[in-house]
Amino acid sequence: MQFPLLSKSNRLQALVLKAGEGGTDEIYLHDLPGGPKAFEICSKFCYGMTVTLNAYNVVASRCAAEYLEMTEDVEKGNLIYKIEVFLNSSVLRSWKDSIIVLQTTKSLLPWSEELKVVGRCIDCITSKTSVEPAAVTWSYTYDRKLTASDDITETQKRMHQVPNDWWIEDICELDVDLYKRVMVALKSKGRISSDMIGEALKAYAVRWLPDSYDALVADDYMKRNRILVETIIYLLPSDKYSGCSCRFLLKLLKVVILVGARDPSKEELIDRISMQLHKASVKDLLIPTKSSGDTMYDVHLVRILVSKFMMQVGSTNDMNIADESENKSLLALGRLIDGYLAEIACDSNLSISSFVDLAEAIPDAARPDHDGLYTAIDIYLTEHPNVTKADKKRICGLMDVKKLSTEASIHAAQNERLPLRVVVQVLFFEQLKTAGGASAATNDTSHDSSMNRAALEEDWEGRVSEHEDSLKQQLGSSKIKADECQHGDDKKSVKDKGSSLLLLPSRSRRIFDKLWVGKGQGETIKSSETSGSSQSPPISVKPGEAKSSGSSRHMRNSIS
Repeated sequence: MQFPLLSKSNRLQALVLKAGEGGTDEIYLHDLPGGPKAFEICSKFCYGMTVTLNAYNVVASRCAAEYLEMTEDVEKGNLIYKIEVFLNSSVLRSWKDSIIVLQTTKSLLPWSEELKVVGRCIDCITSKTSVEPAAVTWSYTYDRKLTASDDITETQKRMHQVPNDWWIEDICELDVDLYKRVMVALKSKGRISSDMIGEALKAYAVRWLPDSYDALVADDYMKRNRILVETIIYLLPSDKYSGCSCRFLLKLLKVVILVGARDPSKEELIDRISMQLHKASVKDLLIPTKSSGDTMYDVHLVRILVSKFMMQVGSTNDMNIADESENKSLLALGRLIDGYLAEIACDSNLSISSFVDLAEAIPDAARPDHDGLYTAIDIYLTEHPNVTKADKKRICGLMDVKKLSTEASIHAAQNERLPLRVVVQVLFFEQLKTAGGASAATNDTSHDSSMNRAALEEDWEGRVSEHEDSLKQQLGSSKIKADECQHGDDKKSVKDKGSSLLLLPSRSRRIFDKLWVGKGQGETIKSSETSGSSQSPPISVKPGEAKSSGSSRHMRNSIS
């Protein structure tokens, strides 16, 4: 019964001969590639039985036939020859079969590699992805999620047009090492754009990287996830300015931190992210810290990203020097970081040094207004009520009150968390702006109406010191209460003073009027004695509603 099998296998003939010399009739094939199923196929072929080959068993059969040495030297038309014909004429001509065959080669190493089955499959796959979409005639998978409005249109379009990224989903089924080899071969051909490579890597990450934190850092999968993310980073497009969105890169960075990937992978991502940091969102930047007892989010890492971004675009305080695209990038960065500061300000472990350091990393050109910075500072002071006076002065020194909007100034004037000097500065400059506007509206071109702004600003420090005791007493409870409403007998006074006084609470107005009269400006603004009885309507503006942007400067520099 063994004769037909022996007649087609050199190895079996040698093993039987050796066993006979040893006085035994048993032989063992412990290392046969493909195992019992592959041996069964070889045996059936030897006995002339019908053998069914397909993409799932052809590599195992080919490796087993090679192991058994079923070559043409033994018999013409032997199994190796038959399988090679089937591979070249059928399997490798099929797009999906080529991917299936490539996947099966992993369990048959090193045989499949030595027989060049792996290389041939990769060549077949890469050559097909390089074909013009209009010439694609084979089956492929395309199950991208579509919006309801696009569903019918896209379905009809696919009947007549093959999308450029038709191949992406199918190769996502490959294991990471084989996927890496295919993508390296694709990139080496230079026919796939950076954007397409980025789309392919994003699809692969979505397919294999888990969404949940627990699954990502589970002991059984930590190593696998680390290899996955490092491979994806290795395959990123060579053009660091295109191909992958900032959001996708930041998600990879979060995974890198959580799974403990190697430093080179982390550095590569940081470099790429810093080039387009202004395109990120606050949510994207909320990268958790891995160490316990520290801040909730990695503020230091964001600081590094900002520094690298500024090195890329160049820091300038003159918006006219930078080109238009750079200006837009800086403005977007300012809004982003102010929003990020407002988000992390709630963290009880966030030190004031970390907050100030990040806020100061943004240049003046990125903050045309300071509403966003004021919002972040107000949240920090609210969530950290025990900060020292020195720290409170330090964090408030980041603001330039002259760059606050009217709405933010109203809120700041009523904010009991702010130091006294900051509140008075807000009142002073808000009144100063309003006085200047009223002067322009009445067409007053005299020297007195335009002048005195520089002189007033220079003398500000002296006036605050002169009236400091009075200010402390009068601002002891400066926040407007809900029952401080405007009475009917105050209408004339309010009308005379203009809309600016409606922005200030009555206590704050009395304080400011006192300062103004102290410098002989009674003709411009009435004294606190005449306005003390009037009450402006209570106005409340939430700091969260303020617009974003801001800059870091000490209060003296903000004024002068």
